[in-house]
Amino acid sequence: MELTLTPMKGPELARLLESLERAYAEDLVVHRGLTPEAARERSIDQLGELLPAGVATEGALLRVGRVDDTEVGWIWVTLPKATVSRQAWIHNIEVHPAHRGRGYARRMIQLIEAELAQLKVPELGLNVFGTNTVAIGLYRSLGFEVTSQQMAKRVDPVG
Repeated sequence: MELTLTPMKGPELARLLESLERAYAEDLVVHRGLTPEAARERSIDQLGELLPAGVATEGALLRVGRVDDTEVGWIWVTLPKATVSRQAWIHNIEVHPAHRGRGYARRMIQLIEAELAQLKVPELGLNVFGTNTVAIGLYRSLGFEVTSQQMAKRVDPVG
């Protein structure tokens, strides 16, 4: 049973974006202090800006991870714009809960790296919330290094 990546189809993206919008909004509430309403709106807006043509969005690699005929997760990478950067960007990688802990996220990243190498893309970047220690450990084990760091502190308003 080997994991493969296949190009995502429109109905798959529609289904997966629904849960991504919700999860990203929840992260914005927890990590950025947005209200649930503002977080949901920002999530929907950002995803719409990044994928204006859905699976046909130029420069977007949307891949479904499969083991045999079973969908186990997905990855979304944006190719660099030649005039701006040489770095591709992982926007999302997800292994469905029933399939976690089997090395599928690692394998999806390795397979997307091979695809990027074929396209002569020299670098791959990503963001990760600082509290996501499992993902941070995975990324470090795959050779990712911290290249910048954001910090925030909540300030209680004076009453």
